[in-house]
Amino acid sequence: MAISAPSTHAAGRNRRMFNLSGFLLGLGLGGFVDGILLHQILQWHHMLTDYGDHSTLPATTVRSLEDNTLWDGLFHMTTWVLVVVGLFLLWRALLGSYRPTGRMVVGLLLAGWGTFNLVEGTLDHHILTIHHVRDDVAEPLPWDLGFLAIGAILAIGGVLLYRSERHATLDR
Repeated sequence: MAISAPSTHAAGRNRRMFNLSGFLLGLGLGGFVDGILLHQILQWHHMLTDYGDHSTLPATTVRSLEDNTLWDGLFHMTTWVLVVVGLFLLWRALLGSYRPTGRMVVGLLLAGWGTFNLVEGTLDHHILTIHHVRDDVAEPLPWDLGFLAIGAILAIGGVLLYRSERHATLDR
């Protein structure tokens, strides 16, 4: 029975920690892009603008905007926590000897961002229907499907970029 050297075990742990950190950072940063761009700058929707009956929390009353702003803030707090945890894990992973390439970092960030779009888009836009990408248009479905398509492209592209670079570094 062969026993792995401690340094091999530690390097594997650091690699796994790095992978998780990059993915969590991508999730959090993807959430920030969504919240800052779609919620605040473009003001296409807020967290609950399509919740239940359209008259429940429309973006047209002060009370509804207050409720939506609270939920937008909770959403941003969640994405902030993902980024903080991702940064902590990244710091821990890089304390060891594991040295990922820039392409691996970008690949994981893209994969996390794409996964955020896919999960948030499927859950919030289609299953819970609490909002859509554009709550200010008559037909939001094309926008929701476009959001999912962008998420799929980001996730697949990120995984492919990460794997291609990871295989290249293992071959060296």
